[in-house]
This record gives sequence, structure tokens and C-alpha cells, in this order.
Amino acid sequence: MSRRYDWLIVGAGFTGAVVAERLARGLDQSVLVIDQRDHVGGNAHDRRDAGGRLIHPYGPHVFHTHSARIFDYLSQFTGWRPYAHRVQGRVDGRQVPLPFNLDSIGTLFPAATAQRMTHALVQRFGFGARPSIHDLRQAGDDPDLRRLGDYVFDKVFAGYTAKQWGLPVEALDASVTARVPIAVSRDDRYFVDRHQAMPRDGYGALFQRMLDHPNITVSLNTPMDQVGAESWDRMVYCGALDDYFGRSVGALPYRSVRFDHQVVDVEDGLPVGTVNYPNDFDFTRITDFRHLTGARGPTTATVTEYPMAYEAGVNDPYYPILTEASRALAGQYREMAATLAGKVWFAGRLADFQYYNMDQAVGRALSLVEKSLAPAIARMAA
Repeated sequence: MSRRYDWLIVGAGFTGAVVAERLARGLDQSVLVIDQRDHVGGNAHDRRDAGGRLIHPYGPHVFHTHSARIFDYLSQFTGWRPYAHRVQGRVDGRQVPLPFNLDSIGTLFPAATAQRMTHALVQRFGFGARPSIHDLRQAGDDPDLRRLGDYVFDKVFAGYTAKQWGLPVEALDASVTARVPIAVSRDDRYFVDRHQAMPRDGYGALFQRMLDHPNITVSLNTPMDQVGAESWDRMVYCGALDDYFGRSVGALPYRSVRFDHQVVDVEDGLPVGTVNYPNDFDFTRITDFRHLTGARGPTTATVTEYPMAYEAGVNDPYYPILTEASRALAGQYREMAATLAGKVWFAGRLADFQYYNMDQAVGRALSLVEKSLAPAIARMAA
């Protein structure tokens, strides 16, 4: 690569692609985007299978956000198909809505008990609220709320979490538990964000349009060590934080996933987008893509997810495992990253060692450009 670029972006997922687009289109910078994979879009990449069905190779990616700013930004690159994701879970031999709602309670508890729990939830939190199971388990003055919180913790959360993370619940950061809500309503939508939709032409088309600019060059199947330092002035790194520093103070823990894609007759598909299996089997969930994509036909594509240990060079890291020890180790790498300020910026789920939804990754990228990269460019030009 003989040309010199203003910026090297390592990683073509949401964070890297948004940064590249804003630098190129918004700030007239030349940008080289590289990715080790053979496609853009990171884990949000989608493609057609052999039968023409649109699938998500790395598991379901359902877009949702409260932010009009983020939704409007992405709307420059895609139209939308409204879609409210629904999830059910297999609990005590029955299939109930998740997050747990009033219908779930009515299905799994005796009528009198369900009525008391419903009354207690409405009285304590208000109809329409979404308290966490932690909130219920801390309700020391109400045995029905504590019982419900413990039931959901044991039957829905603990088993799923142990499979998902390969760790007992108590080993994980408290923020993980806080993410599990109870819906004090009969709303069976998995998300309650203001904007819930799927890219009309798929994520692949969205990313292609985002990166289609004369100031952007995309190089796939390209590890970072194949790009010489003489090819770029500054870098935004979206890969694994510990990889950048050669895991010099230890390897950060990540969780990987094996995806088993199948084609089944429609009648063998799922009643909702995803069904979770918190206690049975060694997989965590199955997704039926026809719900996500709106596809119609005699068959549907599904994917079953088997969480597994991450092994560098063997499989891909998907989820940072957040524990007290891993946060401390990430802090050491962040101190090392701070010494590169003004030359290299770190951003994204892997580089920040933080779990992000897609909209959060977009917001992180927009904020990085506005608050850090644009001022740095201005200082250089002064």
C-alpha cells in the first residue's frame, strides 16, 4: 500500500464504519478501513444463504434505539422495515414471554399466587414499569415479590447465564444482573425502545452505502500487521484491547459462540423471533430469521447458538466477560493506551472491553469523532 492515508481504521463493524464515514464525508479525511474478515459489518454482517434466505451468520441482530439522533443518522444509509422482536423462554416445560411479564406469571403460577404477585408488582412499581430481578429480590417487606424475583433468577437467569458466560452468576459483574427486567404489563416485546426496525435491504447494504465514498478505501482479509506504519498518520483501533498490546500483562477474557444454521419447513419454525432455553440443552437460544427479515416461503432459516470458551486463533471473541478481575486487567491496558493519545484511539466493544448494543456502538463512534477526532484534526491544521 504505497498511498498514505490520514487515518487507518482497524475493524469494519459499526464503530469502525461510522468513524470512517464521519471522517471521510464530514471532515474530508482520507481513510483506510481494514478488517481480517472477508466482509464489512463485523458481527452485524448478513448474507443470503444457498436458498436465497437472508441470514445473520453471527446470530440475530435486531436494531433498536431510544435515540432519534442515531436512528436519523443511520437512515441516511437505509430504509427501514418496522419490527418488534419477541422472545419466549422454555421454563418448567412451558413457553412463556421474555422478559417475564404478567402473562408469564399467569402461566407458571397458580391463579391466586399470580394474582397476588401481579397486585404487588403494580402497587410497588406501577403498571408499565420494568424493574429488574435485583429490585424484586431486594423487596424485603414483600414475600411475593421476593418469591417472584428468586423464581426468575433461578429459572430464567442463572441457568442461561451459566451457559452464556461459562461462569456462575456470582462471579459476574453486578451490572449483568441489573440488565434482566420484569415487565409489569402484558407487553411481550423484547425491547421497548422508541425506534425498533430492521434495515430494509439488510445490514450488508447499509454498510456498503456507509462506506461508499471516494475518501474511503476498504481492504478486507487484511490483518493489522500487514499495514505498514508509513501508510497512515493516525489510527482508530476497534479490535481486542489486549491484542493490540500483545497480551503483555495477560489475556482479557471473552466468550465465543458456535452458530448452527439450519433450514426447516415453516411449520417447524418458531412462533416468535427467538426462543431461549435457560435450563435445557447445551445451547442458549434458537432464532427464526423469517420473523426478523419478513421473508415468506415454504422454508425458513434458523440458527442455534452454543456458547463456548474463546481461544485466540481458534474462534472469535464475541462478548467481554466482565468480572472484578477482568475490569482491573482492562484498566491496565487502558493506561497503556493513554500513552498513545493523539496517535491511536481505541473504540468499540472489543477495544473498550465493554458490552455495546448496535446503537451504542454507533453513538460511541459519533461521540468519538465529535469530541476527540475532529478537535485533533483542527489542532493539526492550526
